[in-house]
Amino acid sequence: MEFWNFRSWLFEPTTLGEAWRDIQWGHPEKDLQIVRDYNPHNPELQHLRIMVCGPTGSGKSSFINSVDTVLKGRLACQALADAPIGQTFTKEYRAYKIQKDSPGSFYPFLLSDTRGFENHADMGVKVEDIKLALKGHIKDGYQFDPGAAISEDDTNYRYNANPNLNDRVHVLVFVTSVLSLMADECLKKMRNVRLEARMLGIPQLAILTKIDEACPDVAKNKRNVYKSTYLKRKIMELHESLGIPLSCIFPVKNYNSEIDTNEDTDTLILSVLKHIIMHGEDFVNRL
Repeated sequence: MEFWNFRSWLFEPTTLGEAWRDIQWGHPEKDLQIVRDYNPHNPELQHLRIMVCGPTGSGKSSFINSVDTVLKGRLACQALADAPIGQTFTKEYRAYKIQKDSPGSFYPFLLSDTRGFENHADMGVKVEDIKLALKGHIKDGYQFDPGAAISEDDTNYRYNANPNLNDRVHVLVFVTSVLSLMADECLKKMRNVRLEARMLGIPQLAILTKIDEACPDVAKNKRNVYKSTYLKRKIMELHESLGIPLSCIFPVKNYNSEIDTNEDTDTLILSVLKHIIMHGEDFVNRL
């Protein structure tokens, strides 16, 4: 039986005849308008806080830059990113605002970047730090220490003893690369964070990056993303390993080497951003 299952996988088509998920190609302005028009209904909330976390080199900072690029209509690079050399580049907890059309006007959400998870227990971001950040106890600019989590008597005054609604995380977004197979230790850390977020009621989504590098059909035409049998299988694997619902997992092409924006790339990024905002809005309205 296993032999025939292997053969059926080996000879399956690389793309399906019909997409397994509907998405409106050619009209990114519709989702863009939803994002532009968003304002929190909760009067106590100044902004949604969206935390981006995941393994080192998965494209967390690149995703933040890609969101910034789509909303500005030009290439942007607020969050410093690096080539995937196996070591984390982001060292601190940093929240990024995205400017709207007029000076001094910003979108009512923040994208908080974090240090990456690594496949060793004593390397990368500490799970305890991420848990405290979810609750709003870590201030912007905190330097993550892989050797020790933040303490209440932090000498750099980065521990927030009395967080308010705006300090807390309202949406947790896991970012992982389709090219990387997560080791057990890294996956264990992510599951640990996910369970903490679940206890806090924080909605969680996942983003699968580098889809064009992993799938030649998508590299040729991004509109094949939901026809790719390979990507569908990888999304299912991520669903089974992290437990995140399939409807909350999105394949994305980040802006990396491009010098101009692309409508299909924008469509994928805006699709997930719209859902992130909607999940966050539902969460804060339940509080």
